[in-house]
Formats: sequence, C-alpha cells, structure tokens
Amino acid sequence: MATWDEFETAAPQMAAAGWALLSHPGFGFGYLATVRRDGGPRLHPINPILAAGHLTAFIVPSPKLEDLRRDGRYALHSCGAESVDDEFYVTGRATVVNDVGLRNAALAACHFTPGDDHVLVDFGMESALWGHYSSPPSWPPVYSRWEAELRGLDPRGGDRGI
Repeated sequence: MATWDEFETAAPQMAAAGWALLSHPGFGFGYLATVRRDGGPRLHPINPILAAGHLTAFIVPSPKLEDLRRDGRYALHSCGAESVDDEFYVTGRATVVNDVGLRNAALAACHFTPGDDHVLVDFGMESALWGHYSSPPSWPPVYSRWEAELRGLDPRGGDRGI
C-alpha cells in the first residue's frame, strides 16, 4: 500500500485535485464503500483527514468499522463541488491505527472533536482515478489514473509471485 504522501510525490496534480474534492465543502466529506460479511457492498459518508502524509478518518464503532477490521478493502469517492464537475476515487486497504503520533496529527487536522470511542483508520492506497471536466458542462471527462507499486503483493493481500 502507498501513503497519501507517496501518491502526492508520484502524481502531484492529481493529488491536489483529489484532496480539493475530498476536502469539499471545507472540512472533508466522501462516500466510503466497504465489504459486508456476506460480500455485498456497504456505503457510508465519512470525513477524510490528511494527517502526517496519510489519508485517515475517525470512525465510530459501527458496521463500517467492523467491515474494515474484517476485510480492509475499501473505495472512497468524493461528493462533488459546486464549482467543478470533477470526481475523484481512491481504492486500497484500510487498517486501524494505534500510533499515537499519527492519531495526534489527525486530531490536529480534524474539524470536529472525536469521542474516545472513535477509531483512527489509515487508508492505504492502491489506486486513484480523477475525472476532470474541462468546463461545466463538458463531456467526456479526461481520466487520470494512478496505481501504487504493490511490491509483489496481490491487492487482496496475497503474494502475486512477482
């Protein structure tokens, strides 16, 4: 998995556009898709946070948190903005974070005060997709794609034998 910093280093324009969309309307908002126990999709709104080079979020004990603990695969999609028709989407594997330094950085960057029961989740990145529309309304969008170097790992968690 890659961190947001690694993504930003590899694709700075895409990362800037992506964060502008994920941080709209000024405090961060996106739709998180997780995998239910039966394999079906589950969709939830969350408030993403950039902290110490990581894409993170505080999540309350809930079915979405249990989905991420059990099967860390996720997709996160921007909610859109009034000024642009662009869209941004990131996929990867999420993990619960117990690192005090990262938690403190996320607390400092968070627009609300998380409760003691809020769990910090780090969204490791496998891929990102940015749909850029030249001027509203325009069609088709220009798509930019980015994929992390998975270092021989299968995105599902196994070894690809590379």
